[in-house]
Amino acid sequence: MKRLLLVGLAVALVVGIAGAVLRVTTGAGGVQPPGWYARTVYPLEYEGDIRASARRNDLDPALVAAVIYAESRFDAQARSSHGAVGLMQLLPETAAQIARETGGVAFVPADLDDPRVNIRYGCYYLRTVLDLFGGDRVAAIAAYNAGAGAVGEWAAARAAGHALRIDDIPYAETRAYVRSVLEARKVYRQTYGDRLRRAS
Repeated sequence: MKRLLLVGLAVALVVGIAGAVLRVTTGAGGVQPPGWYARTVYPLEYEGDIRASARRNDLDPALVAAVIYAESRFDAQARSSHGAVGLMQLLPETAAQIARETGGVAFVPADLDDPRVNIRYGCYYLRTVLDLFGGDRVAAIAAYNAGAGAVGEWAAARAAGHALRIDDIPYAETRAYVRSVLEARKVYRQTYGDRLRRAS
């Protein structure tokens, strides 16, 4: 038992150091972290499904991977206290609407446990909010976290003529979420470029 505890502490220490180094090396200077650090802190799974759904929805696969990382850390069984499910943390009612809009006829909430379905619906929703906010990536990522209605109010309140800035976001949690997704997108593009390359 004592040995198991020591091994667990050692693993936690290595992951913690990796995260600290990664945060330092991806700061304002934009220095690329060593590959093994990035792969330790930012894992990648389901890349085939990510590429396919990103292509279908004209999305950057690295952005999709970053949203999955921020939402679930690639845990397909993730559940939130608000009822969101799976890799891209979709609410069943949102997924049911997406299923109707995309021709799905027999959606049941358990479908969200299937990574392929979850990624497909999550990409559809991400494309929807990108289109809703005219391609404004910050606004779309914020909407993925806080809802399109809230972001629409912030967009209406901000000065005309510029895209939504992170500092315009009044919710601290959403500001942190947007920063996290944008940072993760850079790391995923740099670390997994070949595996996340856009298919033509």
